[in-house]
Order: sequence, then C-alpha cells, then structure tokens
Amino acid sequence: MVLDESSDLMVKLNRETSRIHWTELQRFYAQGAVLVVAPELDLVATAAAVANDDAATISAWMETAQLQKATEEFAVNCLADNCEVWAVVVAPWILVQKDRVAS
Repeated sequence: MVLDESSDLMVKLNRETSRIHWTELQRFYAQGAVLVVAPELDLVATAAAVANDDAATISAWMETAQLQKATEEFAVNCLADNCEVWAVVVAPWILVQKDRVAS
C-alpha cells in the first residue's frame, strides 16, 4: 500500500512525530509496546502502514528486521547513550527510529 504524502493520515502522523529521550519511553518498552524502525525506512510511512494494518508490508519488514520490537540490546544501548529518538504513536504501538538514512 502506497500512501500519498499529502494524505490526511500522513499529515496527522507527521504532525505527531517528535524527538524524545529514550528514558521517557522505558515503561512502554517494558510493556512490549515499542517498535524500532530501521534507518532506511521512512518513520511516518511505516507508521501509516501500521495504522492501516498493511499486513503484507509489515510482515516483509519484520522478516528483514526493518521493523521489530525493541530488543533488550537496543534498550540498553539507548539508555547508556542517553539516546534521543524520533517517535510516533500508533496505538497500541510507539514506533521509534534513531536516525534516518537520507534517500
């Protein structure tokens, strides 16, 4: 599923995306609610796919680890580095991305 960047959902998600320190997300990580988006993916487009329950795309990303639940290693590293991540909420998930690779 390809969404137009000007779609209402994409605009809404873009407005709701912000930088946040990992320490503020720890309780959500502990609940298993944090998904990590690989740097080569667009965070907002990924969030839109999750919001639209695009199972085929999500499955493909999960199979290649481009989208995955935050691991203990990820959480420990972010905590140790006092990381700031980009984040957007698509209930019940919080999607995070450390850095994006320019395309």
